[in-house]
Amino acid sequence: GCTLSPLPPINIAIRFTYVLQDWQQYSWPQQPPDFDTIFGGEVGGVEFGKLPFGACEEPISELHLATTWPHLTEGIVVDNDVYSDLDPLQAPHWSVRVRAVENPQCLLGDFLMEFFKLCCTKESTEDILGRGLTDEEGKDTGDISSALSKLTEPAAAAPISKLSVSNMVHNARKHIRRHRHIDESPLNTDVLNSILLVSFHPSGVIVPCSNLYIQLKSAPSDSLTYRLALCMSLVNFYHGGLRAVAHLWQEFVLELRYRWENNYLIYGLPAGPPDLRCCLLFQKLQMLNCCIERKRARDEAQKMKDGGKESTRASTASTSTREVSPGKSWDSWSDSDDEFFECLSDQGEMDGSHTEGEKNGSKTKPDGRLHPSNNMTLLNSTEPLYIPITQEPAPMTEDLLEEQSEVLAKLGTSAEGAHLRARMQSACLLSDMESFKAANPGCVLEDFVRWYSPRDYVEEEVVDEKGNVVVTGELSARMKIPGNMWVEAWETTRAIPARRQRRLFDDTKEAEKVLHYLAVQKPADFTLHLLPCLLHAAILKLKEEESFEDIPSVKKVIQQTLSQASKLLHHPNHDYKTLEEFINQLMTIETVITQARSLKAKFGIGEGDNWNETEELKTFVSTLLEEPEVTVLGAGQGPAGSIIHRLFVNSQRVSSSAQCVRQGCQTCGLGMSAFPSPAGREFLLRTCVPQPAPYSKALPQRLFCVLMKEEFRLAGAFSSDTSFF
Repeated sequence: GCTLSPLPPINIAIRFTYVLQDWQQYSWPQQPPDFDTIFGGEVGGVEFGKLPFGACEEPISELHLATTWPHLTEGIVVDNDVYSDLDPLQAPHWSVRVRAVENPQCLLGDFLMEFFKLCCTKESTEDILGRGLTDEEGKDTGDISSALSKLTEPAAAAPISKLSVSNMVHNARKHIRRHRHIDESPLNTDVLNSILLVSFHPSGVIVPCSNLYIQLKSAPSDSLTYRLALCMSLVNFYHGGLRAVAHLWQEFVLELRYRWENNYLIYGLPAGPPDLRCCLLFQKLQMLNCCIERKRARDEAQKMKDGGKESTRASTASTSTREVSPGKSWDSWSDSDDEFFECLSDQGEMDGSHTEGEKNGSKTKPDGRLHPSNNMTLLNSTEPLYIPITQEPAPMTEDLLEEQSEVLAKLGTSAEGAHLRARMQSACLLSDMESFKAANPGCVLEDFVRWYSPRDYVEEEVVDEKGNVVVTGELSARMKIPGNMWVEAWETTRAIPARRQRRLFDDTKEAEKVLHYLAVQKPADFTLHLLPCLLHAAILKLKEEESFEDIPSVKKVIQQTLSQASKLLHHPNHDYKTLEEFINQLMTIETVITQARSLKAKFGIGEGDNWNETEELKTFVSTLLEEPEVTVLGAGQGPAGSIIHRLFVNSQRVSSSAQCVRQGCQTCGLGMSAFPSPAGREFLLRTCVPQPAPYSKALPQRLFCVLMKEEFRLAGAFSSDTSFF
């Protein structure tokens, strides 16, 4: 007979995939609603001044466990519908992948997107709240415009009443509430009071100092602007949407006016001029605070003066009237009627007729001295040179600076335009010259230059007629140019101390300009002003939540997001499409963090006492978020494998109990398998045989089979020897 060659061994690899979908037996990582708060049991509800975070649904839909037997020999394994030798717990290789819910609803992302939609609205406050609420206010708006015009008119003999604007605002409040019933109000009174309390009163909580707001052109996280942005977003999401937001803004502006008229400083704003590194709304509020500070200082000084000189008030007023009456000085190109009529000291020293001697200060008593300037003396006398008390420069916001730059640019490059430009920029210089003359009677321009611009006074050592070395000085070359502005200004300015000068900064006018600017803002405008603060808060919230979960990939993405936000928010004209894409990126980060939190809750990270196992599980979960499929160390016997096994057992128990309840079975749980039926079976058969002839070279042959509930696939890869056949 013929001799048959023995068949080569066949190597078999088998992989079963099990799917876990039931998470009902595990606690939801989102905090449950608090029904005692002002939000009335809203999911994710937080107090005013904070942002919510987390998913409103389970972010992980499925967990797929693949159990693999990579090397099996034919004939030793039985696997059919009735019986199987393949126990998943005994599989030498486990791998896991998770399937996430596509675009799960997350609280922070919803807050940001709903607030961003406000920035795209076209309606005005009148359209939103109704014309009936603003009919009466229209008359008051006329009062505001007339008040602004009066501020720019020549000073009248009678003082401006400070109660007119206050009465106007209080009347506006009454009109609003008369037309709007309590049940029709867009914003509940309790909610409104809570917001104003949070916004306008210091919390006492020390916020860590961070310069992130500079990078994002936002506002400090303990500022009024920042808190207002958070409150606006909460009101928009929970308390009535656009109408409630418009109502809150209206009340916010009224509160600002109340504080201005009653000299109450606005808390949550740093002292000093507007910080141009912050958003424009923050700068406007800082400007208003500057006005309140100046007004308070002026009123307090006036009270001290009135208390000490009650008997001389009439003579003081008449002398003040005589002082502002003379002809215009060098800077008369500007509104010379904006005199500093709130004089804070006795003006009886100044005469109505200004002689040439008064211009150089030679016949006046020194006034407005701060302190001597080191050991310097006046050039024409032995009197020490005194540094004068000067007015502070007028603070400006970035929009005012931009307007000023445009005006200066329109003057052109002609000689006349250049001269006019120099005059427009010299108000502070003129004030300082007048203060210097008042503090140093008998001084000359060289004395002023030595103090104000030392580089423009050139000193050199020379030998006099007696052979002694003496120090002489003279003005720099640019100061000697014919028609020099400094020389012209010095010759025409008078000796007037700072307290009697025309105000460089008219706080009344500037405060009204700020309040008018805020009052006419549409919802789309003021929400766009607040958006950088809200994005700033969202990034801080993401960084805070990521620090709890410690996800390296998310930490890297947040840093990239910060860099992108810095470029995006510093641009004066925001691109709405780019802003929306940026918000979507923040939503993606939130989703990944909620997925990590969900997986950590399911794997019980932080509940065990074994530090090594906890760290291994943390690494496993972190890798699971970043990789499509992750190998389980130790398979079913390792820390992660044991937890996965328990997840399937609990799911099977719940499923079996539910089935028993439906069928009325009394033997619930008996004979229950730890794992469900595999969702997919994969078989791979590999061998090497000579093909096509027995004497051909042995080449690899491969057969792959997939069995699923409603699918069957068979794929083969066969090779033949093309040289010896």
